[in-house]
Amino acid sequence: MASQKIHQKNGQINIVLHDNKVTKAEEHNNQHYHGKAPFAHIDQELSSFVGMESLKRKIKEIYATIIINEKRSQMGLSNTKQVLHMLFKGNPGTGKTTVARKLAKIYFDMNLLSKGHFIEAERADLVGEYIGQTAQKTRSLIQKAMGGILFIDEAYSLARGGERDFGKEAIDTLVKHMEDSGGDFVLILAGYPYEMDRFLTLNPGLKSRFPFILDFPDYEVDQLMEIARQMASDREYKLSKDAEWKLRNFLYKQRNNPGRNFSNARFIRNVMEHAIRMQAVRLLYKDSISPDELILLTGNDLKLEDMDAIW
Repeated sequence: MASQKIHQKNGQINIVLHDNKVTKAEEHNNQHYHGKAPFAHIDQELSSFVGMESLKRKIKEIYATIIINEKRSQMGLSNTKQVLHMLFKGNPGTGKTTVARKLAKIYFDMNLLSKGHFIEAERADLVGEYIGQTAQKTRSLIQKAMGGILFIDEAYSLARGGERDFGKEAIDTLVKHMEDSGGDFVLILAGYPYEMDRFLTLNPGLKSRFPFILDFPDYEVDQLMEIARQMASDREYKLSKDAEWKLRNFLYKQRNNPGRNFSNARFIRNVMEHAIRMQAVRLLYKDSISPDELILLTGNDLKLEDMDAIW
């Protein structure tokens, strides 16, 4: 199977299946890297991620522990299985969902997950309207996620209704299965930093279940420019010098605006897609079009003054 995505708009469940077959641990061919560049394959997997140094260090720590634990087992020494549940804190467009999806593949390649698929869910997928419905919905979703990653964005919404809300039952069910999954299941909760911190205070026992709590800071302007170039290159386009100058100046103004509604890399993606459309409109008026013109995005193509169209 290549990749399959299932989208249900209201009460969405997004399921991504990689080209992975269910494989028993002892049958999975996991190549080990040793010597001067033991993490070269991980660097390659994460090369498209701008910044995120803390995340990259954690993944290398996890991989190193796996390999050393295997050596310990070969020598008759004890080893403990790693708990990989994570909590992501960051503003929109900082890469939380993208990273979680990538981790599903990486953990499969490391033989930590048997299937390596990715399921994205929200409150409506877990919380029912009647007594007993929530636990059933949550257990069903966890069952679908076994062997892969269950990603719940805006996880604090599960606690927004107070003590009488069924969201608490969903949290309790998740916590129970985090302990009972046998390691073949990773739960990632994500959301805005302030709301996630408050969520953890409302559920004191929850924080200790997540050995990895990662902050996803807003991107710096240089990083956003790198992302813009990367997005253009992936689509076989290139930003002209005046386009880069225009975009950089605009990003500085946005970053220094305290009342800004800024979505980081998501905004950059919208800018690039809008610029490509504007370039297409501009080129249609020409009698002949050169290959260089098909590739180049100019400052006029960015149309940053037309924010409503970009958002």
